[in-house]
Amino acid sequence: MSPRVRSALSAVLIVLACLLAPFGALSTWATYGLGDARRYEATMAPLAADADVRDAIAAGVTDGILREVHVRPRLQGPVNHYVRDAVRSFTETEAYRTAWQAANLAAHDAVMRALRDDREGPVTVDLAPVTERVKRQLTHNHMPLANRIPVEHTEVTVLEAEDLSRLRKGFHVVEVAGFWLPIAAVVFASGGVLVAVCRRRALLATGLGTALGAALLGVAIAVGRRLTLADLPPDVSRTAAGAVYDALTETLRLVSWLLLALGVTVALTAVLTGAYGRYRRASEVPAQDPAEPSTQVRA
Repeated sequence: MSPRVRSALSAVLIVLACLLAPFGALSTWATYGLGDARRYEATMAPLAADADVRDAIAAGVTDGILREVHVRPRLQGPVNHYVRDAVRSFTETEAYRTAWQAANLAAHDAVMRALRDDREGPVTVDLAPVTERVKRQLTHNHMPLANRIPVEHTEVTVLEAEDLSRLRKGFHVVEVAGFWLPIAAVVFASGGVLVAVCRRRALLATGLGTALGAALLGVAIAVGRRLTLADLPPDVSRTAAGAVYDALTETLRLVSWLLLALGVTVALTAVLTGAYGRYRRASEVPAQDPAEPSTQVRA
């Protein structure tokens, strides 16, 4: 194989590896980060204590209660304040954390089963198990009349039918890509370095390309956050949604920083080894003695 062909093949393999690295990180995060129930639970659990999330839940629950309770106009302000304080206090209890955990796991399980199955229709969550867990927790805490809380089967839609069909196709692709893309990126990068005529330069290009891809992934996460918050309905708290987005993408941001550090480390290693090689070659050349006459060839 000629040096020109080897250089061209090495460049193609390295470019493919650098392109696949951020996409592999993204697909792996979606498959094993969001798709795994235990990791999702561990990610969402700390949000139960987040102040912005608790405020948003308290506001939503208060609005729902006041829609069902009719009071005189002059009493709406005091009643609103009283109900909001009561709900806000509830968000500090163990029963609230139990409800938060149960609701999130129920929604996650319903969405993942719908994405992996072929059934049509909207994805709904029955709140009866959540209510039952809260009722047991309140009864355990000896709250008066907690055993009389009615457990009703109330279904809440978490994903519309038209959104489900579109997400299902993308999810199947992501599940496959989450396993193969990282492997392909490593194989292409290794092949590009091995095939190259100058492996040090190929290693330098691989490191710089990986760092650039990681930086672009970090930018994409930031842009995705901005677009997600901008597309929210006006009655949804942007601070609470931002806290949820940051929690879900924390692992992905960490991976982007690790890829950036890996790329910079590989590039610096290639630069330093090249400088050291030039230093060694220069030190091996014997210095000419000034007292020794130089031999000149005269015409």
